[in-house]
Amino acid sequence: MNISSQVDGDLLFINFNQDFRQLNYHNQHCLSVGTKNGYKIYNCEPFGKCYARTEGGIGIVEMLFCTSLVALVGSGDQAGLSPRRLQIINTKRQSIICELTFPSTILAVKLNRRRLIAVLEEQIYVYDISNMKLLHTIETPPNPGAVCAMAASSESCFIAYPTPASVSTAPPRAGAPTEIPATTDVMVFDANTCEALTIIQAHKSPVSCLAISRDGSLLATASDKGTVIRVFALPSAQKIAQFRRGAYPARILSLAFNATATLLLVSSDSDTVHIFRIADGRSPRASASPATQSSSSSLALPTSDSYASSAASDDYTRPPASESYSRTPRAAHAPLNGMLRRASWKGLVNSRLVGRAAQLMPDRLSELWEPSRDFAFLKLPRPNIQCIAAMSSSAPQIMVVTADGYFYQYSIDLDKGGECVLLKQDCLLDSAEELGAYAS
Repeated sequence: MNISSQVDGDLLFINFNQDFRQLNYHNQHCLSVGTKNGYKIYNCEPFGKCYARTEGGIGIVEMLFCTSLVALVGSGDQAGLSPRRLQIINTKRQSIICELTFPSTILAVKLNRRRLIAVLEEQIYVYDISNMKLLHTIETPPNPGAVCAMAASSESCFIAYPTPASVSTAPPRAGAPTEIPATTDVMVFDANTCEALTIIQAHKSPVSCLAISRDGSLLATASDKGTVIRVFALPSAQKIAQFRRGAYPARILSLAFNATATLLLVSSDSDTVHIFRIADGRSPRASASPATQSSSSSLALPTSDSYASSAASDDYTRPPASESYSRTPRAAHAPLNGMLRRASWKGLVNSRLVGRAAQLMPDRLSELWEPSRDFAFLKLPRPNIQCIAAMSSSAPQIMVVTADGYFYQYSIDLDKGGECVLLKQDCLLDSAEELGAYAS
């Protein structure tokens, strides 16, 4: 998570590695930290610093599981640490494996054992991590918040990012500026095949946070309103659960599944981290396993060299059965598919094609049911502070890291839920990193 420049202190970036979402208990659960003076790697269980390097401001530090490969992006404070340059470092050999320069600032980097993606404001670059060959460039709507998620799984290597809701309106007059609809939908892209898979109608407000489960089977979404969290099955795009975070709006800072995708952790700019149990938020029709949901209920999009259509219905009403894509052979949409292959997302927003595509999209929000409340929660010592949360796969504990430089461990009762108990806190700052303050 990139830390806001409005936050005082030396921290610029904090994130957990992918092993927090893995079932291999022999892997180390780690925390990567970027500071104004370099970067550090911490073990989480037990907590302790295992690597540090001083070399100027580092704005992004992403680990490849618990290996010695680290992706670094500078903060721009020094000439040699440009925010447009990505370095792949071997921390064990103290060597640079690869260095790439991009046309604009790198806002996020995500990687697994097969793919690496660099997220810019209007592009996502997809690389083969084995040789750092560029495989695909996705043109996206403006995404200054780098809202994007990629599965840790090499097999179900899905990428999710916001896309505009399609609106069935006439194209603007010649010469008129293009108006981009709010990014209330989510595009799901297969990074292995470099194909857009489906568009999910997620919210009525712009999507602000995304997370994909370890095995790539579930997608969690939140809007900038922050009151309702939804969970969809992948790749079918079937909505299977939804939760009520609170009655008042809040900025969602992080979403994270546990290793078995049975719990979802949600942190926001309030002083509460909510833990939702996926089974509690299911609708009666979603009681079946996500794997049994028919993948035919999603709109398969063709391979494209540009951003695939943001064609999703904005009126949240189910199309007539005669026009339902699920009852129409895919061949019947050949003319639409051909147009999608040749169109960028900007072209689709300006065209009458949007209206036709909207009729083909499923209605993901037509089935309304009361969102479930949290199963468990924890209170942070300080409110209004940026934070991320993750759950240990080896113990019933939740880890929280805050932008003011503290690492918290809480215990959770997996049977009864309720309020989590603070076990321990440690400081990430150099002045006190050897001092751990224990809860009484």
